[in-house]
Amino acid sequence: MLKQTPIDISQTNMALFGTPLEKEIKLRAAQGEPAWKTAGKVVGVQCWRVEKFEIKEWPKDRFGQVYNGDSYIFLHTYEVENVKKWNVHFWLGTYTSQDEAGTAAYKTVELDDFLGGAPVQYREVQGNESSTFLALFPHGLKILNGGIESGFHHVEAGHHEPRLLHIKGRMNKTIVRNVKLHASALNEGDVFILDLGNVLYQFNGKQAGIGEKSQAAKLTRSIDDERGSKVEIHVLTSADDEPAFWGPLGGKIPVASAAAGGSDTDLAEKKCLFQLSDKSGALQWTSVPVSKASLVRDDVFIFDCISVIWVWVGLGASVEERKNGLLYATRYLGNHPSRSVSTPIVRIVQGGENEEFEVSF
Repeated sequence: MLKQTPIDISQTNMALFGTPLEKEIKLRAAQGEPAWKTAGKVVGVQCWRVEKFEIKEWPKDRFGQVYNGDSYIFLHTYEVENVKKWNVHFWLGTYTSQDEAGTAAYKTVELDDFLGGAPVQYREVQGNESSTFLALFPHGLKILNGGIESGFHHVEAGHHEPRLLHIKGRMNKTIVRNVKLHASALNEGDVFILDLGNVLYQFNGKQAGIGEKSQAAKLTRSIDDERGSKVEIHVLTSADDEPAFWGPLGGKIPVASAAAGGSDTDLAEKKCLFQLSDKSGALQWTSVPVSKASLVRDDVFIFDCISVIWVWVGLGASVEERKNGLLYATRYLGNHPSRSVSTPIVRIVQGGENEEFEVSF
């Protein structure tokens, strides 16, 4: 049995383009991909698992089950006013191999090309899945131990990696992000959710706002729904001595003040928008004002919304700009050590913007 080790997510995705791995994937793909022959034809969700450098259709009776040692591609086909639309999600388990992660990223681009460049692409990392992805599983997503590379494939019990979510902002203007799983990440001015899989703890800072509490309550209910309404939800404050809450956070310590958590009104200033353009003859990366008016059809833009990073592709963008959008977004994330490298990165094409993207501005 091979020992599993977590992959460095910052080295996955488009960062592998131009490497020997990409050449190997292209060589295997040169003969065509049989799986795409039925892709996107019928409304619903299709799933494939990466096995070595190939993708294999995932059995329908196992939909909603994934292994933390594997990578998968999910295609959601739906219709809006009788027009087909697609979301493509490639999901990376904590212990997937570099080869599998790279193949999943490359094959997602290949599937996008097969469908005419119309799909919205989502990079999903275990423990930081987007709400759009999780909505595909009405009975919840079950993550099992093992995988194609690990030598064992039949583990009965699923699990969720513990995580701590930070909810900050004001009514109708809040952000949710993963933070360090430790009590030092808490403060009295915001709300936090400790996700232990079958138990959720909502920690309300003594000076937390009503908008933060409301958003956290909606999020806990949403997680409960996704997991089949079998989740216990508890609400507490720094005054509570609940071992089951403080234990996973390294033990109870004095909680930081609201002031230490920063101002809620600074959230908009933390969002960043960058333009990726090769008009000068070489790719240039430029900061531009955070506004929809900044988006132009001839370029690609990387929009950092804290909880998600969008790669917006203008219809007139060049081949180089289109190809490098995800790569630049991944590098940008890797250059900010204070941010989780598991932050979702979503690629969306002009004209195919969804509601989640629109409200990000």
